[in-house]
Amino acid sequence: MNEALASSAPALTDDAPHLLVVDDDRRLRELLSRFLLDNGYRVSVAKDTLEARAQMALFIFDALILDVMMPGENGFDFARDLRTRSSIPILMLTARIESEDRVTGLELGADDYLPKPFEPRELLLRLNIMLRRNAPLVPTSIEPPQSVRFGAFTFRIDRRELRQGEEIIRLTDRERDL
Repeated sequence: MNEALASSAPALTDDAPHLLVVDDDRRLRELLSRFLLDNGYRVSVAKDTLEARAQMALFIFDALILDVMMPGENGFDFARDLRTRSSIPILMLTARIESEDRVTGLELGADDYLPKPFEPRELLLRLNIMLRRNAPLVPTSIEPPQSVRFGAFTFRIDRRELRQGEEIIRLTDRERDL
């Protein structure tokens, strides 16, 4: 990426969703990648399902944007196979706009189906809804633990004190901080 593009993109947060865009159209992959990066997503791309499988073996993705019509294995077959082992949210982004194709995609396990050409803002809205719907539930109030046990040792957080049974183990300030 050139420096002008890098400096204009917003800084990504550690919890920015990581998307995998799978499409055989290089130009669309690049445009989508740049657009999604500019809107706070981490993005990886794959030109076909073979490359997508390789990427998915290396990284954990929060969602998949998947084309249907690709050489080799098509998006429908890939989604069908993926659903046997993963619940990753899938948004099908494809030129196949017939209602029968949309129904097929959704029946195979896609979470959403957006025909090309598409409105970029609509894509963002659909992604946000999909990710929000699939986000893990976080308890609203979690009490911090008073102590942490590991093996025969107990560390009292409030006192910053380490014990082995009833015996107090002396710690340096640096060790307590760790």
